[in-house]
Amino acid sequence: MTRGRLEAFSDGVIAILITIMVLGFQVPHGASWAALRAELPLFLSYALSFVYLGIYWSNHHHLFQAVKQVDGRVLWANLHLLFWLSLVPFITGWVAESHLARAPTALYGVVFLLAAVAYTILTRVLLALHGQDSALAKALGDDLKGKISLALYAAGILVALVQPRVAAALYVVVAIIWFVPDRRIEKVLAP
Repeated sequence: MTRGRLEAFSDGVIAILITIMVLGFQVPHGASWAALRAELPLFLSYALSFVYLGIYWSNHHHLFQAVKQVDGRVLWANLHLLFWLSLVPFITGWVAESHLARAPTALYGVVFLLAAVAYTILTRVLLALHGQDSALAKALGDDLKGKISLALYAAGILVALVQPRVAAALYVVVAIIWFVPDRRIEKVLAP
């Protein structure tokens, strides 16, 4: 399989996940602003999850710009990432329906923690394939943002069991950290 085919498949999966999430919205019963209020929890959880999926899509795209080849290990590592991302529509809906109850909010963090772990595994598999002296290795560096994100997700999961709103705030902080696309790869690959 070529790098381009893997990227196209991943792009398609993420696009489908975003579509599934938006299909969770119900048309309000009534024509007033108050009728929209019932959809606010779903909209807020959708917005955060949309941002997360956008971050994964953008960083996945940037990552694969530095990739020269893929093998079976890369395919499985990528599928592992897509598996965790495929749970986003479900957990987004559950968090919204429960209005940030403890268990759904903790599981939201678990899903994104495991997606982050899967992304880390994908980068390690790619580094093993391309070598420590490759442009990819130089671009990824020590991945401080990735390590901070893993710690914040883990903290959010634990905090969710006591204060789900604080946990949600931690998840928002992770999104803010990653909202600006990672420019390390662009800097290394620039002519």
